[in-house]
Amino acid sequence: MQDLELIIAIKKDDRSAFKMLFKKYYGDLVSYITTYTGRKPAAEDIVQQLFVTLWVKRNELNVTKSVKGYLYTVAHRAYIDHYRSNKRRDAFFDELKEKALRDSITENKDAAQQRINKLKQIVETLPPKCREVLELNKLSGLRYQEIANHLGVSIKTVESQMRIAYQKIREGFENDTSILIFISQVLMAKSKKVTTSI
Repeated sequence: MQDLELIIAIKKDDRSAFKMLFKKYYGDLVSYITTYTGRKPAAEDIVQQLFVTLWVKRNELNVTKSVKGYLYTVAHRAYIDHYRSNKRRDAFFDELKEKALRDSITENKDAAQQRINKLKQIVETLPPKCREVLELNKLSGLRYQEIANHLGVSIKTVESQMRIAYQKIREGFENDTSILIFISQVLMAKSKKVTTSI
């Protein structure tokens, strides 16, 4: 049976003619599309879908010349459609990933700001001497001995006040599992701007 005769038979719902056309061109079409996709499985999917579409729309077939040329042209168009579809899908997922990253960054900034505000409130509630010792150590960068000399108290007193400050902060953040990291990042930062750093 010649190619054009196969097409005429397929238009008349002849499944055996369809199978003959499939067997005749499937392998060559897969090889052809693989040169574009670089992956045989992807090429097989495209060619298989091509034949499914061909059978579904068999009554609309209008091939009067080269059936081979027609199939190769349709296969190439199918590849282009597949490529564009994948490109749109990849672009869509890339956009989602970027949005998720932006949201994550925003959420992290918001969470950090909330912690800073909470830390400010806790520090404000500390006893005056305790707050002064904490600020001299963490904001001004003074060592315990320097604080003791500055305030005219013993180093034991400074250590005691620092323990009280840390205890109050831990209690204020008892449900925050990342508090230790947060304290090390915020409290250990040495800033001369007391009002804006805590």
